[in-house]
Amino acid sequence: MKILNAAFAAMLLLAPAMSGAQEGKKVEKIHKTEAEWKKILPPEQYRIMRTQGTEIACSGEYWRNNADGIYRCAACALDIFDSKDKFESSSGWPSFMRSVPDHVTEKKDSSFGMVRTEINCARCDGHLGHVFEDGPRPTGLRYCLNSVALKFIPRAETNKP
Repeated sequence: MKILNAAFAAMLLLAPAMSGAQEGKKVEKIHKTEAEWKKILPPEQYRIMRTQGTEIACSGEYWRNNADGIYRCAACALDIFDSKDKFESSSGWPSFMRSVPDHVTEKKDSSFGMVRTEINCARCDGHLGHVFEDGPRPTGLRYCLNSVALKFIPRAETNKP
């Protein structure tokens, strides 16, 4: 387990170079078994990111974060959202009006008796949250995310202007 955690920590340290190099290009997929993800991710991250769970509203670490930086996928460190696109939606979850192009995928979610659009990391297919069409202009979108699916990196620590 310590070896896996050390390998994952090393991947996160290399992520700034990796994610910046991929922006605007097709994202290379990471393929792991659910058993491998279960060994790598803490239980709450696994529950949300691999079994489409949701954290309790107003409980997440980044719900009220207003710092300048980049939000990465907590499972694979791909840049997925920029704080410049974050807004207060009063939903209780971090909300953004757009994602990093081609770094988030969408699929229909018909769970809980409703139809929504689930959003996932384009690299590892980790569940991030949902996107709704009630956001601010200019996009009209509200990407509603689970904080546990994110890792915030202050802009000064990234290679992004």
